[in-house]
Amino acid sequence: MTERKPPGVSFESFVDRQIRQATERGDFESLPGYGKPLAYLDAPYDELWWIKGKLHREGFAVLPPALALRKEAEDAREKVRGARTERQVRDVLTEINEKIRAALRMPPPGPPLGLTEFDVEAELEDWRRTRRDGPRQDPA
Repeated sequence: MTERKPPGVSFESFVDRQIRQATERGDFESLPGYGKPLAYLDAPYDELWWIKGKLHREGFAVLPPALALRKEAEDAREKVRGARTERQVRDVLTEINEKIRAALRMPPPGPPLGLTEFDVEAELEDWRRTRRDGPRQDPA
């Protein structure tokens, strides 16, 4: 517990002394992020920075559940492209298929889902083909 400010000492010098003593004791060295630059220090000012940070820390999604699942399905497709083994491909597709199946049984609020389950065997065949032929070049 901190001591009370003695009478006759300016508030600023009292606080400065406490900070200096805590620094000398090493009280700040065990804090998370010690020695690292402050995040977003060079970013432009955002009035709602603390609200966005709170939502992120609490795990609140900005997207409606249906759109979040669509995004997750797109991310799963990217993970499949980067997978090194068939087991990884199957694991990624099985996980997203379970979520899609649940959403199809009980549609989430918001816009229509517009998703169907991934055909694991067809995706695996496509994955094998791209591994065999090398990375695909999309026509520009």
